[in-house]
Amino acid sequence: MRIAVIPARGGSKRIPRKNIRDFCGKPMIAWSIEAALKSECFDHVIVSTDDAEITEIAKKYGANAPFLRPSRLSDDHTGTSPVVAHAVEWYRNQGVMPDPVCCIYATAPFVTPEDLLRGLDILTETCADFAFSVTSFPFPIQRAIRLTQMGRMEMFQPEYFESRSQDLEAAFHDAGQFYWGRATAWCSERPIFSSNSAPVILPRYRVQDIDTEEDWRRAEVMFDCISPRRLS
Repeated sequence: MRIAVIPARGGSKRIPRKNIRDFCGKPMIAWSIEAALKSECFDHVIVSTDDAEITEIAKKYGANAPFLRPSRLSDDHTGTSPVVAHAVEWYRNQGVMPDPVCCIYATAPFVTPEDLLRGLDILTETCADFAFSVTSFPFPIQRAIRLTQMGRMEMFQPEYFESRSQDLEAAFHDAGQFYWGRATAWCSERPIFSSNSAPVILPRYRVQDIDTEEDWRRAEVMFDCISPRRLS
C-alpha cells in the first residue's frame, strides 16, 4: 500500500498559520493534497498534524487525518523523518504495511501529479532508499561570495576566481516539495541526502522555498505566471 504523508503542524513561527493561509485562492495545504489525489498513485493521502483546524481543512480537500500528532513530534526542532516514521508505525499498528511512502510538504504549491509519479518511477527503477525533488543552483556555488565582519566581500573559494562559469560543476539543492522513501528507510531514519538517494530534477521556475513573507510574495508572483491550476 502506498501512502502520502503531508506534515502540517499548527505552530509555524515565521509565517503564522502558513499551512492553511490562503494562497492564490485556496489554503496552502490544499495544493499539496490535490496534487497527491490527482496523481492517483496513493491508496491513502493523510495529513499529520497536531491542530484541529488543519484537520478539518485537510478533510475538506479530500485528505485523511486519522490521528493527532503527539506534542513530542510537533515542536520547532522535530525533523521530517520522525514525523513520517510515526505515520508509518501508526499504520503498522492497524495491521497495514505501507510501502513506499511519500512525504509531501504542505507548503509546496508547485508540486504536480506528474512529478510525484516520476518520483515513484525513479524510486522503483533505481532501488534507492529515497527519491526526492531537487533543482539546480542558478549560479555556480564555487564562485559564491560572503559578507565579512568588516563589511567587505570575499569569495568562499577564491581558487575559482579565474574559472569560467561553464567550466564549473553544476550543483543542486533540495527543492522542498516531496520525498519518496522506503518504509524501512523512514523508520530507521536513514539520511535523505546521501548516495542512497536518487534525484527528481525540477526546473528552477517551479521551485520556491516558503519560509518568510518575502518567499510567500515571490511564490504568489511565480504561481500567477506559470500555473493553470489558478483557474481551476
